[in-house]
This record gives sequence, C-alpha cells and structure tokens, in this order.
Amino acid sequence: MRLKETVGKRSNKVKNIVERGAVKRFAEAIGDPHPIFIDEEVGRKSRYKNNIAPPTFSRVFDYGVVEGLNLPNKGLIHGEQIYHFTRPLFVGEEINCYTEVKKYYERKGKNGEMGFLVLKVYGEDTVGELIFTAEQIVIINEVVRKALSV
Repeated sequence: MRLKETVGKRSNKVKNIVERGAVKRFAEAIGDPHPIFIDEEVGRKSRYKNNIAPPTFSRVFDYGVVEGLNLPNKGLIHGEQIYHFTRPLFVGEEINCYTEVKKYYERKGKNGEMGFLVLKVYGEDTVGELIFTAEQIVIINEVVRKALSV
C-alpha cells in the first residue's frame, strides 16, 4: 500500500500499563530520578496522591499497527515530536493507545524528494477520556520513499 493511502487510517486501541518498575528504569535512563517518579512516599504526599511517569514515558507504549503502514527499520529520520497532556500518567493505571496517520506530503531536498509522514498517537484512560496526544513527523529519504512506492 502507498503511504498516501494510509492517511486517515487508525490502529486498534492497545491496552498499556504504567508499570512502576518501567517508570523507575525510564527515569533513571533519562537521568531524571525525581522522587515523584520513583519514591512511593513522595507520590502519596504529592498533589496527585500517586507517583507519576515522566512525560516522555508515553514513548514506550504500544500504539498498535495501522493496516498498510509498513515502514522499514532503516532510512527514516525522526523529524519532530510534540506532546500535549491534559494530566500526568499515574503509576499503575491502564492507558489505551492508538495511532492515526494524519498527513503525507513530499518536498524536494538536496538529496532528492523527501517524504514527510505525520502520525498522531493518542492515550486515553479506561473510560475513554483523552490523557495525551503526541504528533510526530517521520522523514523518509528518497531511496526508502521509492522502495515504498509512495
């Protein structure tokens, strides 16, 4: 399937858990072991009454597979990513996540025609309330773009 034909498609929702051990390892990996992320006592005494995850922790979630969107593991460039949260992610909660293909366009670059794929991911609580979105731009070089038969 061509990338242009995936615009508007969504993946199925996938259940994810904000797991305490994963949050701790993530906070340590990014060099931010703030007590609100890892100390249970600090979490209980906070305004959230729980530990929270670093905002970029949502990057580790499974967002499902968009049918027909078969991007390779090489030749892609992470162009941009913008997060929007309505509230923090709480340790222990379930988050339902999915991906939507928002747009695909091309621009001429120094090394040929480049593709720009705009993806938006969503995270909702178990009753369907939106917690966060993240919009990302994936840049596809000319060689990969041609191989994908855009």
